[in-house]
Amino acid sequence: MKVRIKFKKDGSLRFIGHLDVMRFFQKVMRRAQIPIAFTAGYNPHMIMSFASPLGIGLTSEGEYFDMELAGHISSAEAVRRMNAVTAEGIEVISFRQISEEKKMTGMAIASAADYLVGCKCRENGATFTQKMITGFLGQQEIVVTKQTKRSEQEADIRPLIYQMELTKEGIYLQLAAGSAQNLKPELVMSALCRFAGIDEASMAWTRRRLEMYADLASEAERAKGIRKLVTLEALGKDIE
Repeated sequence: MKVRIKFKKDGSLRFIGHLDVMRFFQKVMRRAQIPIAFTAGYNPHMIMSFASPLGIGLTSEGEYFDMELAGHISSAEAVRRMNAVTAEGIEVISFRQISEEKKMTGMAIASAADYLVGCKCRENGATFTQKMITGFLGQQEIVVTKQTKRSEQEADIRPLIYQMELTKEGIYLQLAAGSAQNLKPELVMSALCRFAGIDEASMAWTRRRLEMYADLASEAERAKGIRKLVTLEALGKDIE
């Protein structure tokens, strides 16, 4: 049986990287006595995969990883056991059964994510307005320089920004996220600063991932710009 775990990451644990988060949950599984399945062979390891690693420094209300079970456990009992042995800053929210199909893993289907970016100016009181954001999104192209492992390349990120608006808490973003296309919120904010004529170095940022989605639209619908986003959590069901 395959399951999907949703968890929060907050506080000082936002400074630990993806590999440390993976090792952390491996220890949680053992301490909570969750019947997780292992690979075969001379060096067996837990069968788990994360939907989309979170950048260091970001907090999140909606992180996901999938794993295989070797025995039965109810969703309520699994959540209770895991939260009983976790550390401050990590909270398990749900534990749900998902499809057995390989193509339906969180890593394969993650397509979009919500973020909330808080911003304060350290110096001259510069701030963003909805008019700035509307003008920013009104551009036909938003070309930025993206850093890859081997080089730098220019890319148009406008098609990867699905929503963007100013709220009381900060700037809400819905961006492409996943293995096929992925846009980091800091790249969007850097481009917005340039557009608005605001010195990026004068701004202090906080970044929080709110949720992750799969896109259930067909290829034909996507070609027309239609998206049918469903949370990764909603694609599972509780185990009784």
